[in-house]
Amino acid sequence: MTDRDPSVTARRFLPLFALGAVGVAALVLTTDRAAYERAAEGAGQSVAVVMAATAGQSLALVAVAVLLGLGLAPRVGLRSLLLERVSDGEPLLSALRGQARAAVAGGVLVGVLLFLAGFVAPTPAGGAPEGTVGALLGSLPLRVLYGGITEELLLRWGVLSLVAYLLWRANGAEGDLSAGVGWAAVLVSAVLFGVGHLPAAASSYGGLTLPVLAFVILGNTVAGVVFGWLYWRRSLEAAMVAHALAHVVAVGASVAALLA
Repeated sequence: MTDRDPSVTARRFLPLFALGAVGVAALVLTTDRAAYERAAEGAGQSVAVVMAATAGQSLALVAVAVLLGLGLAPRVGLRSLLLERVSDGEPLLSALRGQARAAVAGGVLVGVLLFLAGFVAPTPAGGAPEGTVGALLGSLPLRVLYGGITEELLLRWGVLSLVAYLLWRANGAEGDLSAGVGWAAVLVSAVLFGVGHLPAAASSYGGLTLPVLAFVILGNTVAGVVFGWLYWRRSLEAAMVAHALAHVVAVGASVAALLA
């Protein structure tokens, strides 16, 4: 049963915020200490202060996204199974099992595309890094927890819900999302998902050339469409499962290629 309650309460806010905070913790704790040291030196602050500021900024974004989703997603029929469990006692795991096939299919599809994209990716600044099994496996907690959970809260629960609500209002504000409004919201949030990866890409590639822009935005937009469709047609948690699984599949394929 879809939760139609748009109220914002601590009971409804805290479980989703706590999920996002797990990903933020993974981001802060796995970031290279040298990056913190450089930032601390430039700001004239201690490493601890820079880490706390990084965590605080990320948590603030998560809080905004959770609040947006709480207030807007139920109005347009978008679901969070965890929210339904907290609000109405609906069983979470049994509901998610019913969505597992679509979530797994989406995750495997994106994971394979991520792996294949590595063969056509532009060369990073300083040349292509030597991938190792240890480095790949060590990246999984960040990919799964921040990518799979926190990014879905930010981009789907927050941004897609906002875009969907605005388009829904402009379209008459009646019933659930129409196919046109739903697809438009999915595509807009997917493009923003791609654009959101540009700062990291600029650092990795030493700038944003046309090939880098095309590769980063197009690749992430395709993934964002899959995750956005799952959120729209299934639930936030289905999108999370697919996003996390995509990274597991991509890393697993890369490790297998290294060991072959």
